[in-house]
Amino acid sequence: MWRVLALLAALTLIIAACEVEDEDPIADPEEDDVAEDDIDEDPDPDDDVADDEIDPEDPDTIPDEAVEIFSWWTGAGEEAGLLALIDMFEEEHPEYEVVNSAVAGGAGTDAQAVLTSRMQAGDPPGTFQIHAGRALLDQWVEADAMQPLNFLYDEEDWWDVFPDELLDMTTDEDGNIYSVPVNVHRSNVMWTNPDVFEDAGVEVPTTIDEFVEAAEAIEEAGYTPLALGDNETWTLVHTWEGVLAATAGPELYEDLFAGEADWTSDEVVESFEVLDQMFDYVNDDHAARNWQEAAQLVGEGEAAMHIMGDWAGGYFWVDLDLELEEDFGWAPTPGSDGQFITVVDTFGLPEGAPNEEGTTDWLRILGSQEGQDTFNPLKGSIPARLDADETEYNEYGQETMADFESDTLIPSLAHNSAAPPDFTEEAQGVLEVFMSERDVERAVEDLEQAADSFLR
Repeated sequence: MWRVLALLAALTLIIAACEVEDEDPIADPEEDDVAEDDIDEDPDPDDDVADDEIDPEDPDTIPDEAVEIFSWWTGAGEEAGLLALIDMFEEEHPEYEVVNSAVAGGAGTDAQAVLTSRMQAGDPPGTFQIHAGRALLDQWVEADAMQPLNFLYDEEDWWDVFPDELLDMTTDEDGNIYSVPVNVHRSNVMWTNPDVFEDAGVEVPTTIDEFVEAAEAIEEAGYTPLALGDNETWTLVHTWEGVLAATAGPELYEDLFAGEADWTSDEVVESFEVLDQMFDYVNDDHAARNWQEAAQLVGEGEAAMHIMGDWAGGYFWVDLDLELEEDFGWAPTPGSDGQFITVVDTFGLPEGAPNEEGTTDWLRILGSQEGQDTFNPLKGSIPARLDADETEYNEYGQETMADFESDTLIPSLAHNSAAPPDFTEEAQGVLEVFMSERDVERAVEDLEQAADSFLR
């Protein structure tokens, strides 16, 4: 069962950042349908296991009859969303006690390290957060560590409420599906400061050529064109994957990660040439900043653009208290319009999980329309279901939901869905070297070599 050990050694280096602790709700705080009083922030110890008795690293502290929910959702919006779901579950199923085994820190890295240790020791949690795609299929399904959920999709009539692309990301070659998608984040978003663009006298770019023209004008006006924070290397991969989608298009993008295309092709070369141009316009202190600190440059009017997933939206309108469309705007990463790079959180049922019946009932809540419309406006994401209530979401959420239905969905590399962990780790190294050396030929050749080792 544990063929996965070698793959998991690389996991802690590549956990996606979309569920960072600073992630915030996508809903308008003034129009939230989930009141703070409705979120049980201090659970009754008679109903649930008290927080000070829980140690996710020590399964002996967690009763076998409990429904244990393992995640890295500890930030304001994501924690509020999780607690709202737990409240909903407890109201519908008072017969179960719930253990919220959220592990903070490291943008999910710390949680994955604890999870790996427990799975290897044969002490899995009831259910755990995992990204759809290779993170789920290569690391856990291939290791025979997950139970198929076809029965649940049959019972709940879920086969037609989720997009086929998401179902494919959680299904093995035999047609068995292994997790329930609860949300969708978009990776290829460029956040903008309208005042900076107005002062520079240019429009928000929609193509790569327009980006260069706008960046020149913005720089001449005294602003930083593109804010970047790469003290964690994943942000370089995140920026590049949107550019790659623009130069390669969705078909080649998918073929590359399937090991069916040449990483030294003209389209991949072009992606690094474009990235090289972009890096000419970033802030000088990029290596000392994280993504939030880079986004802050845009929010405070020091920079014009920042390429980051839509968890940055919550940071703008909650942490920085900015107004949508007035203080900040958004657009697809230049050239990638019509493509939607997905980052999807899912939960499944591990082999040997305690209280399978209770955990399955929890998964029913996660996959329900009511559950997703309760969770996602608080989390800062859109629902994975196609039949959500749009009125629960703000302007950004509604626009993103429409794009989700109409655009071509492709998986994220930076957030561990498009490729196996070993390839993602190699890509991070390639991007780190490229940032310092700006050698296009070396970058594509190194990726081609990594593809030979891990994709083909």
